Amino acid sequence: MSLDSKVPKGPIADKWTNHKNKINLVNPANKRLIDVIVVGTGLAGGSAAATLAELGYNVKAFCFQDSPRRAHSIAAQGGINAAKNYQGDGDSNYRLFYDTVKGGDYRSREANVYRLAEVSANIIDQCVAQGVPFAREYGGLLDNRSFGGVLVSRTFYAAGQTGQQLLLGAYSAMNRQIGRGKIKMYNRHEMLDVVIVGGKARGIITRNLVTGEIERHSAHAVVLGSGGYGNVFFLSTNAMGSNVTAAWKAHKRGAYFANPCYTQIHPTCIPVTGDHQSKLTLMSESLRNDGRIWVPKNIEDVKAIREGRLKPTEIAEENRDYYLERRYPAFGNLVPRDVASRAAKERCDAGYGVNATGEAVYLDFASAITRYGKEQAHVKGLDESDAALVKKLGQEVIKTKYGNLFQMYEKIVDQNPYETPMMIYPAVHYTMGGLWVDYNLQTTVPGLYAIGEANFSDHGANRLGASALMQGLADGYFVLPYTIGDYLSHDIRTGPISTDSKEFEEAEKNVRDSIDFFINNEGKHSVDYFHKKLGKIMWNKVGMARNVKGLTEAISEIKALREEFWKEVRVPGTADEFNEELAKAGRVADFLELGELFAKDALHREESCGGHFREDFVEESGEQKGEAKRDDENFAYVAAWEYKGQPSEAQLHKEQLEFNDIELKQRSYK
Repeated sequence: MSLDSKVPKGPIADKWTNHKNKINLVNPANKRLIDVIVVGTGLAGGSAAATLAELGYNVKAFCFQDSPRRAHSIAAQGGINAAKNYQGDGDSNYRLFYDTVKGGDYRSREANVYRLAEVSANIIDQCVAQGVPFAREYGGLLDNRSFGGVLVSRTFYAAGQTGQQLLLGAYSAMNRQIGRGKIKMYNRHEMLDVVIVGGKARGIITRNLVTGEIERHSAHAVVLGSGGYGNVFFLSTNAMGSNVTAAWKAHKRGAYFANPCYTQIHPTCIPVTGDHQSKLTLMSESLRNDGRIWVPKNIEDVKAIREGRLKPTEIAEENRDYYLERRYPAFGNLVPRDVASRAAKERCDAGYGVNATGEAVYLDFASAITRYGKEQAHVKGLDESDAALVKKLGQEVIKTKYGNLFQMYEKIVDQNPYETPMMIYPAVHYTMGGLWVDYNLQTTVPGLYAIGEANFSDHGANRLGASALMQGLADGYFVLPYTIGDYLSHDIRTGPISTDSKEFEEAEKNVRDSIDFFINNEGKHSVDYFHKKLGKIMWNKVGMARNVKGLTEAISEIKALREEFWKEVRVPGTADEFNEELAKAGRVADFLELGELFAKDALHREESCGGHFREDFVEESGEQKGEAKRDDENFAYVAAWEYKGQPSEAQLHKEQLEFNDIELKQRSYK
């Protein structure tokens, strides 16, 4: 099967408008005859469900949480990008488009990214109308701040809880439709298979996580907004429940999985402290606006800090290495996440890590506190030379901007970041890979759509900060509701989809057989035993830096671990009750397959780009020495994998990327 991206012809600035003008529509009376399933109720799924219902479709929405408000989108902190140019600093649709393609190291589809930039301003207007409490400037206009990889301020934010506020907006829109009866909400239901009838996605099989009941649900189309797969690493910033199961089941039913090796390592996370941890905590990238990242210049100071003989505040400015400012003067602490993460790893690998494990650097706000304090003292006509006053005033400004983040850090680490630098280290955060979709967000299975982090389309090899919320809401509010109509226009005479068919029976039987196996298998190890082992293989050999030896070993080790899992996993309890171990078993089984494909994809891509860093493909000389070395001649394509029974047998399909509006060149942030 050849990949057809269905990208419209014509100038890039006109593609989306012309496409909307020409695609088929469904009239309001006929929308009432059509059912759509939406899996996942985060920003992508929630906004899609609300909008489709508002248009008149009958929507069935599913989430495994007890409420859509629990979706992992709630954890997003720093902000959402939009090209409104409120700051008057030169932003535009093209600039946002360019920054996104460049930030993704030229591995994203141009047409999708331009559309994302084009609709970004509409998202802000939509969310303001919903009552999202964005931060505002003194004049009442919405405020903006900067994020990594850009030279303008385009990130809209609501303190350090932007994701939560945006999700409440989508949730309120959903609730309106639930109240009208246009959305039927299924909380505590997990999708365990996609049902294909006549070559089209016509429903799903779910398990009621409270009662254990297996259910069939039919529709004319299925939309997956089920998030990313970062928990394949076990330790990540994702919620514990986040998983790949919905996307992976779709993959096994014929949906190609694209670029699984493109995973983002976020540079500002609270460091790992030991094997007792089940997840990691993100400190928003917005902190890099005012926080300066450094390690001691002298190894003796590092040793003294680790041994508790020296405090970071006692190290003089001249003995600090602000390594991002040193290496990347143009962008400084606001380089993209992949660049900042590798730079932190390089310093820690060289022995300059500042915590007991040697895997932490400092994020310091002392300079910002002083700067803001002096500014406030000047505004108020107070003594700018009064250090105590300046510090007090500066801390008040920082508290206003980042207070909840500082509070969260202090609760977890038991250190006051107003008085001592934060300690941070890179951790798995976001996945740029996902189900392959065309310009209409449809997978290779007709009638099956993937939106938000569940698809691969917009971020290339590295996502710019504050673009996840932008993509999720763009897909759900402004893209999918148009494009899905083109497909559904052929279903206005189809009538209700019956669940009494051999396809539904077969899919349900597969789900029941899998559950029966887990409940009855008399193994000796828990699900977490295998998940942790997988996570260590992934982090050590498929993590921030990769090489042929490690990737080859990872593929072999994951395969062996998967075989052991199916022999030795033990799931307590029964199938007809609330049984989180049973739910986890199915999710980890899927991670064990994804992990091998992930490593296979990383091994085949013999280049470094964005979050995919191969130690054997780096610039060896010149200004870019040590940086990622792309191979545009041989690898400027999307790697879309077709399921063939085992991850090792997956077949590679290539979507060649075309760059007509942006010149391909080596990234530089110096």
